[in-house]
Amino acid sequence: MDVKTASSREKGIYKVTVAGSIVNFVLVVLKFVAGVLGHSAAMLADAVHSLSDFVTDVIVIVFVRISNKPQDKGHDYGHGKYETLATAIIGILLLFVGFGILWNGVSSIYAFIKGEQLEAPGMIALIAALVSILCKEILYRYTVIKGKNLNSQAVVANAWHHRSDALSSIGTAVGIGGAILLGEHWRVLDPIAAVIVSLFIMKVAIQLLVPCIDELLEKSLPDEVEKDIEQALLSFPGVSEPHHLRTRRIGSYCAIEVHVRMDGRITLEEAHTTATAIENKLKEMLGEGTLINIHVEPKK
Repeated sequence: MDVKTASSREKGIYKVTVAGSIVNFVLVVLKFVAGVLGHSAAMLADAVHSLSDFVTDVIVIVFVRISNKPQDKGHDYGHGKYETLATAIIGILLLFVGFGILWNGVSSIYAFIKGEQLEAPGMIALIAALVSILCKEILYRYTVIKGKNLNSQAVVANAWHHRSDALSSIGTAVGIGGAILLGEHWRVLDPIAAVIVSLFIMKVAIQLLVPCIDELLEKSLPDEVEKDIEQALLSFPGVSEPHHLRTRRIGSYCAIEVHVRMDGRITLEEAHTTATAIENKLKEMLGEGTLINIHVEPKK
């Protein structure tokens, strides 16, 4: 990835993340105020969830700046895994937030079963939940599109954090609305909905964490991608027997190392020209930032 492209990508990531952080900050204030004035524990929990969104925005900004640094003496493969680390942190935060909502919801349900009276929320809490659902769903769609266009795992992960906040607000809205419209005997709808939503949140967290763990443990690219790489190598005249293929992901790009055989009678310049053409083709397939190391051996 050249300096100009990397700079443009970094600016794009900053733009979408800053937009999300502004919305998150406004929602945090709105939810805390609505939770206090509306006497809604569910809304206060939702506010904490939005606060975690704001924190992850800051994480993305900090780690993406680091991950876009060029290769240096101490990092021959660049700094791409810092972005992977940021994605993992977001996944871990999501997991803890989901578990926290689950714990609070189960505790409230248990208290209701024992005969304790749950506090009735106010209409301002319901309005805040509906506003949050609308804002966070719009923010999710905007962020996930930008994340895919920018090929940024951290931005896509942050988009799913926005979606999890929208889901949390749906549960909150159902619980608050049920408590307001159906009366005190249905106030348990709030914690029940919170428990259901928390399971979705933790599922998303695991889906984000598994690829991060695979990458940090140097897992190879999928078999179908490696087969496509081998087919691309064999498409060049004079190139045969690709072997010792090693692949891995480094943040938003890939690293490939492979041995190929060529006619031992060709000149070094011809072998270099073919190897360069192979590199260009693989970069077209997998992205300009792909790191490629081709070892040329003479045919036996």
